[in-house]
Amino acid sequence: MRIGVLGTGNMADALATHWVRAGHQVTVGGRDARKAERLAGRIGGGVQPAGLRAAAEFGQEMVLAALPFEAGADVAGDLRATLEGKVLLDCSNPVGPGFQLLTQGGPSAAQRLAAAAPGSHVVKAFNLCHENVWRMRPPVFDGRPLAVPVCGDDATALARVRELVRDVGGEPVAGGGLERAGLLEATAALFISLWVGEGADAQAIAPPLTHAAGPL
Repeated sequence: MRIGVLGTGNMADALATHWVRAGHQVTVGGRDARKAERLAGRIGGGVQPAGLRAAAEFGQEMVLAALPFEAGADVAGDLRATLEGKVLLDCSNPVGPGFQLLTQGGPSAAQRLAAAAPGSHVVKAFNLCHENVWRMRPPVFDGRPLAVPVCGDDATALARVRELVRDVGGEPVAGGGLERAGLLEATAALFISLWVGEGADAQAIAPPLTHAAGPL
């Protein structure tokens, strides 16, 4: 795939590195040209630096929005014509001070991107783990690949994101339509509060699948 990356932070770095290793063509774009150049050089593999618009134009099959929640909708709105018909992958977490969900009572971060760029096909994924997990080669725990929930409404977009999940070494899990992206974001807020705030093992709160649906 030709993938345009919007953002030059840690998530852009971690995910794009995997995708380049898997053979995809990647351009990373940011408002700061020097940061884009540094990230492209660090990833290597022919990655090109660019501005945000040029990166979105490059991403014929996929555009990753690796942007802070506060900036995502504004950037998508500015690029709405460029994003027309493209898959827009959102990995953001709208989590603020005190591990509060910043979208409480309103649209999810992913839905806000979809509203800002209504011609795009927004998919939510990769938001439940710290970027260091996405740097693992592969993210496997106790012999099991990391499960990655994916939410979206367009079948082609979902298929492409599932491919990228597998390229990272994870196992895609159907999370439902984009209206369920807010549940993923709320789950991230809960997990972060447990991990960081309480020092608790969030993985331990769920029973095995054999016991999840009630009496055996």
